[in-house]
Amino acid sequence: MQYRRLALCALTISFLVPLLSCGNGHSGETYILIAANIKVPYWQSAGAGFAQAASQIGVAYIFQGPDNYDPNGERDSFDGAMQRKPAGVLVSVADPKAMKDSIDKAIAAGVPVITIDSDAPESKRLFFVGTNNYQAGMIGGKRLAQELKGKGNVVVYTMPSQPNLDERMRGYKAALESSPGIKITHIVDIKGDPRVAYDSTNQFLGNDKKEHIDAFVCLEALSGKEVASVLSSYNVKDKTIIAMDTDADTLQWIQKGVIAATISQKPYTMAYVGLQMLDTLHHHPPKTLDSDWAHDTLAPVPAFVDTGSALVDKSNVDSFLAATKSVSGK
Repeated sequence: MQYRRLALCALTISFLVPLLSCGNGHSGETYILIAANIKVPYWQSAGAGFAQAASQIGVAYIFQGPDNYDPNGERDSFDGAMQRKPAGVLVSVADPKAMKDSIDKAIAAGVPVITIDSDAPESKRLFFVGTNNYQAGMIGGKRLAQELKGKGNVVVYTMPSQPNLDERMRGYKAALESSPGIKITHIVDIKGDPRVAYDSTNQFLGNDKKEHIDAFVCLEALSGKEVASVLSSYNVKDKTIIAMDTDADTLQWIQKGVIAATISQKPYTMAYVGLQMLDTLHHHPPKTLDSDWAHDTLAPVPAFVDTGSALVDKSNVDSFLAATKSVSGK
């Protein structure tokens, strides 16, 4: 009797092991997240969301890309990822022109590609998951007008090659239409290098008697803390900084009263939701990936998934800092 029980137990185990190892239908799948500047806190948060979704679904994942702002390096990373025959790819596009052909080739090969954070709308990517950047710019512009009381000269730090930053600029300009006394006097391309913001801010302060600057607007995450550092070092308190994103340094400058406000995004959510959508597309693919889904009323995919944005200032900064620590562990 004991022998029969052991034999039955062994038979049951031999039946269950294959079910446990591949019963979820995800055996051998790998999903890839590609971005530039992947060491910055913003992308570390996205990487955490990507990893969490992969763990819950039960798939392998890879997060890769250049450690600095390098659009061509990002394209090379994307092309290299295709050699792995991934089940799907999320990519934040630093330069839409540089990435278009690579994305189109991936789609032609049957690999679903979704853009997050920064889009490549002229490519054949399936859709975009990220911030409504025009709305984010509107939020920042309204707060800027409030801080300046409708009058002042403004410097903007950006990277004009990225469509998401251009959309934020468009939102700022729309918000400032009702404040004609506020002038954007300088637009600085930081080219992905925070030192450009640091050096430029020093120069503007040096020329302040000739051309008074009242505010600094940062459309990307790198420059806000650099501007704050310069103003703090000179004990300058009569200028407004509106930053972007919620890395720990930016939030701490808000606590100190040097940065007036920043606009939060949800990189964790972008990558988390993006992987889930890739997995659905892999297991339930449309008849073809190469289609104009944006103009199809019966499209199986959306055109745009808005993950949201919000204003962060002294009134709510502590809760955002706590959330940052929960992801980074610092």
